[in-house]
Amino acid sequence: MATMSSSTTSDPTSESKSRPIPSRNPLPLSASQEAQVRDVFYARVRARCGPEIKAFADCAQGRTFSAPFLCRGPLHIMNNCMKIHATPEEQDAAREEWFEKRVERQKEKERKARRKLEQEKFLREWWGLPEKDREIAKREMEKLERPERIGGFVSRERRRLDDEGEGGQGREGR
Repeated sequence: MATMSSSTTSDPTSESKSRPIPSRNPLPLSASQEAQVRDVFYARVRARCGPEIKAFADCAQGRTFSAPFLCRGPLHIMNNCMKIHATPEEQDAAREEWFEKRVERQKEKERKARRKLEQEKFLREWWGLPEKDREIAKREMEKLERPERIGGFVSRERRRLDDEGEGGQGREGR
């Protein structure tokens, strides 16, 4: 009985620590977000093929023109390893890892922005410069508190359907 109650208390904490992708349908990410996911994917594949990459690097060290010829075996082994591990499942795992770390990235971004504002304030006081307009400072603080965008906003140029059923007017119809 005691083990059963302890296992049920540990499950909710483990779920709150790892946040999966919001839904199984892939969310449209911006180009920079997709590049970050791709970087995570490449790092995961390189981590799995570490010994093969190291063997090729050791072979190619100090060689220039002769490296492709003399290190052909380690090169093929390294490439095959990377092909084997570069799967759609690994891409999905990299995407999930990226989503899990988004809270950490947001906190780090906020910390850096707050530090920047503190430094600006200190420099203004130090040099006797006028303070920023309250409106500008307020906008910067609001920008800090905005959550990370995933999926983006709807474009103004995108065509939309009206209630009457006719095609929506893009920029041309205005």
